[in-house]
Amino acid sequence: MILNNHANFKVGDQLEVLVHMKDYEGNSKQYGGDYLQSRIHSADLRAGAIGRTVDYQNGSYIIFFTLLWPGEVTVSVSLVHPSEGIQLLQRLQEENPDRAYFKSLFKSGRISEVTICNVCLPGDMPVCNFTDSYTGEPWFCYKPRRLSCATRINHFKGGYKKGLLTSEESNFFQSGVNIKIPIPSIGPDTVIVRPLGHAEMESLERSHSSDVFPSGYYYQDEWQQSTQLIRHFNKSSDITECLQGKLIYLFGDSTIRQWFEYLTAFVPDLVEINLGSPKKVGPLMAVDLRHNILLNFRCHGPPIRFFTVFSSELHYIANELNRIVGGKNTVIAITIWSHLSTFPIEVYIRRLRNIRRAVVRLLDRSPKTYIIIKTANVRELDPEVSLFNSDWYSYQLDTIMRKMFSGIGVFFVDAWEMSLAHHLPHKLHPQDAIVKNQLDAFLSFICPLKTHYSFLTDIHNQIWSILV
Repeated sequence: MILNNHANFKVGDQLEVLVHMKDYEGNSKQYGGDYLQSRIHSADLRAGAIGRTVDYQNGSYIIFFTLLWPGEVTVSVSLVHPSEGIQLLQRLQEENPDRAYFKSLFKSGRISEVTICNVCLPGDMPVCNFTDSYTGEPWFCYKPRRLSCATRINHFKGGYKKGLLTSEESNFFQSGVNIKIPIPSIGPDTVIVRPLGHAEMESLERSHSSDVFPSGYYYQDEWQQSTQLIRHFNKSSDITECLQGKLIYLFGDSTIRQWFEYLTAFVPDLVEINLGSPKKVGPLMAVDLRHNILLNFRCHGPPIRFFTVFSSELHYIANELNRIVGGKNTVIAITIWSHLSTFPIEVYIRRLRNIRRAVVRLLDRSPKTYIIIKTANVRELDPEVSLFNSDWYSYQLDTIMRKMFSGIGVFFVDAWEMSLAHHLPHKLHPQDAIVKNQLDAFLSFICPLKTHYSFLTDIHNQIWSILV
């Protein structure tokens, strides 16, 4: 229900929406803890932005939206998980951190064995200790019966444990019932927003700060950032011009590998070099000899739920950063979240601390190095995926990631808001329209253009001309 509905909304105003939740039996809740996602959108303008939820711990929630464009704006709110489901996810994270498990192949001559591996292994069986000597990141495999630890060949995803919930507990994870279901509105779910005058536009511009929420919004399917001008690189030649003479490193999971795939598909002069490594795993490399561009992708170290990674290619991001000289022509993008969602939060914090230390050292020796952090993104969920890769897990990790890297001179590509605000379905690997906007933001940090105020004025004038 819209709390402050009236006829005089204008761009920049706050919209307040009240949500009151019911329990599994249809009774009004007297407690909080539900996980909601929300957005405002205008289909005809292909515009969208997310809302900020305040939980009053009594079953009521108020969601605050900033109205960022004029016209008819619709409110959408979804229940991702009820509070009862969230409690179960928390329990699994603490009590069943090995519910996603991994394996390694050990081989010598004709003898081969496969054993289970993880950050921590239960029981008193002999183990091989593959803890990284520099970062201290722990990794263990059960020791093969007939082979030495030195014969490890590869790493791969083992699978997911079954039967983690009772039949009663499973009721809180049902597609179409309580996983990402729309919450219907009581009363109107749309408002009309009028444009600003030029004087009001200038005042709105002055009010922006580095911690503004939301960080941006879509208009005509293009991401407009609240505090940083986003260029839109619609021609491959613009990307080539921006990256000319640059050495680019992409470190992380498959969601940042999408950047590599998009760039090599869209920029004709950027030619991928066959390194003999699996396409889904890497490492990957592409070069543009004419414009002196080198693009690299490497996955982060374990835990990583890829199917097969050679042991020699299990590199931790912190160690990779320590090997980079850096400088004004070096660009580094990092993301790490999805593959650590099943572990207690302390495991993730330790990993980020190691990466943060390496980032600080790199910026100390080469302050002009570009370092960009790509945040997490939302994804499609079903009952099984929810227990391992729920958006709720990702949101916890994303919040920690932002805090860990704030204040040290890095840039953020807000993939979370970009995936949640867009009209396309949620996917672990967002569609190209969203990936393009992520890359537009990434490239805009390297090759900025124009002042922010003139940009906002241009956008506002474009919208005004369409409406009148």
